[in-house]
Amino acid sequence: MPVEHTDKRYEGDLKKLREDILYMGGLVEDQIQKAVNSLVDRDSPLAEMVIQRDHEVNRLDVEIDELCIHLLALHQPAGKDLRFITTGLKITTDLERIGDMAVNVCERALELNQEPRLKPYIDVPRMAKISERMIRESLDAFVREDTDLALKVCKDDDEVDQLNSQIFRETISFMIEDPHTVSRAMKISSVSKYLERIADHATNIAEMVIFMVKGKSIRHIKEIPQSI
Repeated sequence: MPVEHTDKRYEGDLKKLREDILYMGGLVEDQIQKAVNSLVDRDSPLAEMVIQRDHEVNRLDVEIDELCIHLLALHQPAGKDLRFITTGLKITTDLERIGDMAVNVCERALELNQEPRLKPYIDVPRMAKISERMIRESLDAFVREDTDLALKVCKDDDEVDQLNSQIFRETISFMIEDPHTVSRAMKISSVSKYLERIADHATNIAEMVIFMVKGKSIRHIKEIPQSI
């Protein structure tokens, strides 16, 4: 009977780990959406709210790490469960950094909202939507052990990179044409860079999923394979 009780607790802890990681992913996804909305809608109170809520992301990071360490120490898992738990430990680091990037977007939004709008925000929201989807799909791939979905996330990163390059070229053009736009253009470029880094973190998660499931690393390769 004690063994059965331990097994039930172990399965319960694994279930909680999955749920907590998905909840943390949903939270940082919402942070990104609100951060970009605070810029597009010039909503500074919303930006302040996102900055304040970052403590919840940090709290989840600590709690999930503690749960993973508890599972490793108390149950000494092996094989599939061991890979799942150790990957979960790494994923929370990327999610916490995504939360930090959302805060950085809000900080630039607070500054830009005090100045005249430089240009309509079109590509920035597009970048945000793709990045949010990449986070969601990378975590779905983690829970479902879906390497095809993880590969899709890795490939989607190219679209974010292209939008980042496009925004960079546009802001450079503004700065060349009118030196008075330099400060605003640089801040918009920074927002774009933060979103590009968010997509990179989502890609990191997808790459970890592929390694967890297949034992193959696709990091640092020039071309993403069509299948694993």
